[in-house]
Amino acid sequence: MKIVIIGCGAMGSVYAGLLAKAGNEVAVVDRGAAHVAAINRAGLRVEGASGDYTATIRAYTEMPEGIPDLVIVAVKAAHVAAVAPRLGMLIGPETVVLTIQNGVGSADELAAYVPVQQLAVGIAGGFGAIRRGPGHVYHNAMNIVRMGPYSELPLASVEAVAGLWRDAGFKAEAVADVLSMQWEKLICNAAYSAPCALTGLTVGEVMDDPDMGPVSRAAAVEAWTVARALDIAVKTDDPVALVRHFAAGMPAARPSMLQDIENGRRSEIDVINGAVSRAAAKAGIAAPVNDTLVALVKVKERGF
Repeated sequence: MKIVIIGCGAMGSVYAGLLAKAGNEVAVVDRGAAHVAAINRAGLRVEGASGDYTATIRAYTEMPEGIPDLVIVAVKAAHVAAVAPRLGMLIGPETVVLTIQNGVGSADELAAYVPVQQLAVGIAGGFGAIRRGPGHVYHNAMNIVRMGPYSELPLASVEAVAGLWRDAGFKAEAVADVLSMQWEKLICNAAYSAPCALTGLTVGEVMDDPDMGPVSRAAAVEAWTVARALDIAVKTDDPVALVRHFAAGMPAARPSMLQDIENGRRSEIDVINGAVSRAAAKAGIAAPVNDTLVALVKVKERGF
């Protein structure tokens, strides 16, 4: 399969490495000139839960020519709006576009530029990935990638994409109700992303911390309550058990929001805890814990 991955950060690099290792023709697009140069010079090294190997991949700083079978949009949510108008040159009549971001709402921005009958939404959970340098990524776990149609893409087409990912070594499944899956991950992200970013603690450390642990769990319960108020069919009846299980699977993980704050970059707070706050307002209920976490992260970002 011909695959183009837009955004070759920590998670995009993991996707690219495994999909290329499985024999697919993979190209990546990334703004980081040093990262792109390193990949073209010596390949993309991936180490961690999937092994230690170097994949041969073509890397670009601009959109490449040609029509792939699959486009994976792996940029952070804040960058989707800038990427979306440029995707047209990559989309043929049979191309599937799979977008994978934290939070909720990114697919809505893409739907203005991508035919909805070709758009899928993915949710990746439990990888704990970090880029260790140009052309080098590490991930300390490898949980699951779920994907589903944004609206009109046949589920059979999503299943074909999920099969491609499974062949590359991922745990991947196609789901009909992707919104409920997004919210289950959002509950976990709301519990850990901002608390880790504010304290410098890992996911496992936040889970067990006597001060931040209760804050983390309260953010999760609040997000779960909002989802239920909006009739989103999250499957769990115990959000605390959900987020504890999530953290137990990768206790050493340092969420991307923490990495952003440490590197002086604006984070995805608006599409994670901020998404909970906006949804709460829509439902006519309060979300004071998530509101407070948003405010605290934004204070940190103010000087960036």
